[in-house]
Amino acid sequence: MITIGNIRFTQYPLVLAPMEDITDRAFRLICKQFGADLVFTEFVSSEGLIRDADKSLNKMVLDERERPLGIQIFGHDQRSMVEAARYAAKFEPDLIDINFGCPVKKVVKKGGGAAALKDPERMIALTRAIVEATDIPVSVKTRLGWDEESKNIDKIAEPLQDTGIAALTIHGRTRAQFYKGRADWTLIRSIKDNPNIEIPIIGNGDIDSVERAARHISDYRTDAIMIGRAVVGNPWIFKQIRHYLRHGTLLPQPSLQERIDVFCNHLQKAIEIKGEKKATIEIRKFYSGYFKGIPRFKPFKIRLMKAKSEKEVHTILNELMNT
Repeated sequence: MITIGNIRFTQYPLVLAPMEDITDRAFRLICKQFGADLVFTEFVSSEGLIRDADKSLNKMVLDERERPLGIQIFGHDQRSMVEAARYAAKFEPDLIDINFGCPVKKVVKKGGGAAALKDPERMIALTRAIVEATDIPVSVKTRLGWDEESKNIDKIAEPLQDTGIAALTIHGRTRAQFYKGRADWTLIRSIKDNPNIEIPIIGNGDIDSVERAARHISDYRTDAIMIGRAVVGNPWIFKQIRHYLRHGTLLPQPSLQERIDVFCNHLQKAIEIKGEKKATIEIRKFYSGYFKGIPRFKPFKIRLMKAKSEKEVHTILNELMNT
């Protein structure tokens, strides 16, 4: 049994990574439907929260069907981050997660995200302040280090644990790598094997298939795995991994009809939350994932990318099904 904060998992946890413009409420609900054990919101700007920015506030509106769920916050200013954590706590998530891993330039240049890895003392102080500011369990998501020459997560892990965090997620790349190259989990395993580390360690990076998920679980012995980009338009990966862990066999890939059904369910949820116009536009980023490998899909995708209503989307997908 794995325990993260107040959450007890009776099976090996499969976690949905927080992804900007991807893991909104509609998609989180779809991933929970397919077996995600823990999900996270898109990352929420601390500065946006304390200014009551609608975009930041909307990201934290939760649905009880999503639980257990964490709200991830990011920023660089300790006062703002503490206030954001307190604000997030009002939404009663199961976890508040601190983003110390985002490599995006506009975040890093202000000292947020992975920039914290260049100043471990500030990183530790900020984490401690947030842990002390709220009764909600706090977790941290970060990377191996700033670049290849300054990998330091093995030196930071114990001090982070000492702040009182409930779990540590490590993406097996440096900030300099962004999302390129192969994720290196060897340092993640060394932290997991450290006898002084008692909190759960969650591994993240390159979990893009059922077989790789099983292999990483076996080889690196993390307490959970977090899946990011491979889930986009592919929520059934959670069900496939769980089946493989239990039975050692691969489930067949979803049929075209199954893909269409899940996509339409996703779109319907998005419409209920955001309205038809916005949902129809924002769902476009998921077409490639949902229909990857489908023959002759390209001309249909071109039309779908121009669709502006639910009815139009359904019409095009019905034509696809009948080709």
